[in-house]
Amino acid sequence: MEHGDLSRRENSHLAVASATTGPWRAAAAVGAVVGGAALGVDLVTGHWSTSILAGPAGWALFFFFLVGTVGGQLRKDTGDRRLRRWADAHPWQSALPASGALLVLNTLALTLLGGWGLFGALFTSLLPAGILLVIAGVVGSVKAARQH
Repeated sequence: MEHGDLSRRENSHLAVASATTGPWRAAAAVGAVVGGAALGVDLVTGHWSTSILAGPAGWALFFFFLVGTVGGQLRKDTGDRRLRRWADAHPWQSALPASGALLVLNTLALTLLGGWGLFGALFTSLLPAGILLVIAGVVGSVKAARQH
């Protein structure tokens, strides 16, 4: 499957399909542990407010998507070899669905749990989504370069 042979829509479908190959159960466990630890730190340090859940939720979401996305890129036992080859050939594009999901969910968490305004929450959520995209893209690129 060459990039030029596929439409933009087909490429986006492949990106979403490749995102589903990650170790999402382990990612959920890591996200829960990190979010719980962040909540514990907030409780112990006395940062009591109605928005006490927004920060830990953001940390939990970031680590959930980080472990799921990077773990999916490093996994070798996925069922569809063609999908794996496409993801290896397009590491940045295969990291976009997780980064987009993190952007949306973190924005919602900040807005609903933290009392942020929509634009402030969206602007603040760009940083973790961008960091996730860079980490996953670099890991995928390095993996692809080492295979050739």
